[in-house]
Amino acid sequence: MTYTIIIILIAVLIVCGITATAIQQHNEKKASEKREEISKHRTVFEETEEAVVAASQMPVSQVLIAILRKRSLNCLIAINEHNPSQDLVSKIETVKQAIKKIDLDQAVPDQNNFTLPSSDKVIIKYIQAVKKLRQILRSENSKGNVSSKLFTQQDKALESLQLRVNVETLHKRANDALSTNMAGSARQYVEKAIIALEKHRPQNEYTTQKKAELETFRAGLESNVKDQNL
Repeated sequence: MTYTIIIILIAVLIVCGITATAIQQHNEKKASEKREEISKHRTVFEETEEAVVAASQMPVSQVLIAILRKRSLNCLIAINEHNPSQDLVSKIETVKQAIKKIDLDQAVPDQNNFTLPSSDKVIIKYIQAVKKLRQILRSENSKGNVSSKLFTQQDKALESLQLRVNVETLHKRANDALSTNMAGSARQYVEKAIIALEKHRPQNEYTTQKKAELETFRAGLESNVKDQNL
């Protein structure tokens, strides 16, 4: 009888130990998942805030700025649900107020007034920022936070801006190459720009005028090469 009781007690202890270990592992898994979720939302929040700063220096609509701000707000709300704090509540309220102040009816800046940054490093960051904005917009559309109509409208505007940046950058590089007597490189840059303009749909005033300008530039290069050969 004594041995039986001892065996039962040992069995109970083993079961309790296994149960405690399982509960601990479950709690650790939940804590790990919670940390990963918070980290994911923080990463998205920081990425979005950087995009807001970049977008504020571009000829984009206030509607796009509002989309970005709402994305930041959703991230903060999600983080606060996992790990509530007064600091987060304050940040949430700040972003809400910023969204309320956005004038959605404000006229969209004219892309014809776009000026290419003078620094190559800044140009590269500009191009990357436009691409990131399009990625964010696509992501918000897939989540159902942006309607298909609004996505198409905003993405087309960003696509047009991306085209301008790429073409103007190629034109700048062509001029730089020509100034150092690298006519072959200049021609390559110009032809890349012309191809990009030809592929763009729909064609507009910018693509038509810029293509004509670059074709004139290319013709001048060909004329110079012929003169040098003669």
